[in-house]
Amino acid sequence: MSPLSTRPPILAVFTKNRVNPAYDAARLAVDSAAAQAGARTVHYVPATPDHVGEQKALVVEALAARPDAVLFNPTDDVAMAEDVARITAAGIPVGVFINRMNVPVVTFVGSDDVRVGETIARALFEGLGGTGKVVALDGTPGARTARDRTEGLKRALAESPGIELVGSRVGYLQEVPARAAMAELLRDHPQIDGVWTANDVMAFGALKALEEAGRTATVVGINGLPAAIGHIERGTMLASVDFSAFNIASIAAQAVLRHLAGQSVPAEIMVPAELIDRSNCHRWKVPFEERAIPNWADFVR
Repeated sequence: MSPLSTRPPILAVFTKNRVNPAYDAARLAVDSAAAQAGARTVHYVPATPDHVGEQKALVVEALAARPDAVLFNPTDDVAMAEDVARITAAGIPVGVFINRMNVPVVTFVGSDDVRVGETIARALFEGLGGTGKVVALDGTPGARTARDRTEGLKRALAESPGIELVGSRVGYLQEVPARAAMAELLRDHPQIDGVWTANDVMAFGALKALEEAGRTATVVGINGLPAAIGHIERGTMLASVDFSAFNIASIAAQAVLRHLAGQSVPAEIMVPAELIDRSNCHRWKVPFEERAIPNWADFVR
């Protein structure tokens, strides 16, 4: 973009779906960061959640519109690599956020998902007193975040001899599929002491399935969504992790805007993800609409 341009820069923002509140928070954060910098956003979201083909079609649409930069969260980090490469080949800078991709871009902004998955697993195991039978609701196989979080669970299991993983299902990072998957696990396993889930909305689905089956178990999630904070306060969830799509998306937007302004940005920016339990959950009770976007200097030194 020419420094003499009189129009505001336009950011094309790709997110995976409109069913996960974490992505609502991400879009809100990008809009706020862009507005603060005098930029505009255009959002591209598949009508069918996480649909690769629809996201590919949206890339074609965005390329035709020639945005100044792209913020990209892939529906599948491998399948969408060629599409991101097409954007960069057109001379449009790309910032990838939340789901890491193996393709050259200006920057990647996310959190250490292996550590996130391990952190919440350890919280679950400690909550069970170090013994018990657990099940896992894994995320979409095409999501790098989900695969890494499951790797974190495996690491925690390897160091927890008193915990037995008796079953797992893919919940696709969505509440309805997770509810069905949890119902299957409950039918298959008469004893389930704990439920590890790769995000909060799957934890919500697990809780509904447990209620419908008249059973109880200790449930944990990831994202620190407001509804999860409510569950933690009430004791219906043990913990979550502040994998903050809001903070990540905001920093990603600031990064590409800095790049457009000719400033250097790190190739990778990792946003810390803190464990949330009853001891500290009050800090996350502020609605996303009322949260200030994070300061660049707080995450990039």
